[in-house]
Amino acid sequence: MNLTSLTSLGCQLAFSTDSYIVEPIFFPGGNIGHLSVCGTVNDIAMSGAKPLYLSASFIIEEGLPFEQLEAIVVSMAQTAKQAGVQIVTGDTKVAPRGKVDKLFINTCGIGVIPDSINWGAKQIQPDDVIIVSGTLGDHGAALLNIRENLGLDGHLVSDCDCLYPIVDALLPLNGVRALRDATRGGVTAVLHEFATVSECGFTLEESSLPINQEVQGVCELLGLDPINFANEGKLIAIVSKQDSQAALQAIKNTDIGRSAAIIGSVNSSGRIVVNNALGASRPLELPITEPMPRIC
Repeated sequence: MNLTSLTSLGCQLAFSTDSYIVEPIFFPGGNIGHLSVCGTVNDIAMSGAKPLYLSASFIIEEGLPFEQLEAIVVSMAQTAKQAGVQIVTGDTKVAPRGKVDKLFINTCGIGVIPDSINWGAKQIQPDDVIIVSGTLGDHGAALLNIRENLGLDGHLVSDCDCLYPIVDALLPLNGVRALRDATRGGVTAVLHEFATVSECGFTLEESSLPINQEVQGVCELLGLDPINFANEGKLIAIVSKQDSQAALQAIKNTDIGRSAAIIGSVNSSGRIVVNNALGASRPLELPITEPMPRIC
């Protein structure tokens, strides 16, 4: 791999690594292989980078059916092809039965950031607008449904997908401040990360949050908040007020962003709050405990 040729395409390289231990390894809307490619591609893309190359390493429990492993590898290849990235290297290790739960995957990725792009939480300013690229909590709700046998298998599907088409659509806009994929911890975790870096406050409008009826039903049944639920195919974009409508339309014009919505705004208070339809507000705090381990 020639890094000089990569940097000739842009002024900076983006590099990311992640490990995937999701349970179960097959779920509605994807599997651990599809998830591992999407997750790393999305991590790279949030900086504005075009993802190019991935590595993939497997730790396999002795006795894992070959048919399952083959299906996962084929899914990874198909997802990488659709995302326009190449899986260029990897490794395989087999652990004794009981030392690994079926299959763990580690991926690393490299991409190139265009020289005109400088996105990041430090760029966020008061009066900016918060946009989400689609419905919230789909991945977390799909996993919870399987684990708790809620019986909604046909309606709750993970949103696991590659987000670079949305990033590519936003590249021409000058007012994009920062992007982040809303994975573990959902919107709540993203906004707290942004607040820590930018020292800005954020106000969400509860009535504007796009949430599937099935996800809302699960959350109401179990007393959970969909704002905290994980996605694996949605991003949060902070955009200047001037460019917010253009950004929203650019996202909606992509196949995976049709349910995008403006969900709030940035202010100088340093607080993160949610306004409900009656005009009352509540602070949006990080959950004290991890509600769902092994979702990615």
